Amino acid sequence: MSYSHLSSELSRRKFLQLSAGSAATLSVLSLSASLSGCSSEPASTDFLILRPADLTCLSAILPVLYQGSGAQPANKNSLKQTLQALDNNLANFSPAMRNMTLELFDVLNSPLTRGPLTGIWRDWEHASVTHIQDFLKRWENSWFNLLKMGHNALLQLAMLAHYGQPSSWQHCGYPGPPLLH
Repeated sequence: MSYSHLSSELSRRKFLQLSAGSAATLSVLSLSASLSGCSSEPASTDFLILRPADLTCLSAILPVLYQGSGAQPANKNSLKQTLQALDNNLANFSPAMRNMTLELFDVLNSPLTRGPLTGIWRDWEHASVTHIQDFLKRWENSWFNLLKMGHNALLQLAMLAHYGQPSSWQHCGYPGPPLLH
């Protein structure tokens, strides 16, 4: 038996142990966020699903996600319209998808999970653009599929909310849906 074979077995074993430990840690952190009461908070005023903490988090993340895409909200009013569109989309998701999305927001909003998983240790309204960009890049390029899925979910929610609004169609050359007669 060669030593190179033994060392590759050990490194694979360590990798599997690290992966299992990380998955367990993420599960515990997610559960702790749920148990801390994040999930039970009612929707914010004028919203169907999104809670006040979700709005704060998304208000920090969305402009960073939109940078360079031509989708960046021009002002607070267009950001609120995008948040309303995102909320309406969530209200139309299946209950399972809606719950998974709210669990993602719970993880992002809980101080117990936000810092270790995102690197954003302070509240979202105090997070710099650079810190949010770093968090998004870290999740996008993570070895952990759960974090990659979280990044993809945030990106898809943001793009669906923006490009689902008629006001965004002109800048991308979309004439709108065909008229049915």
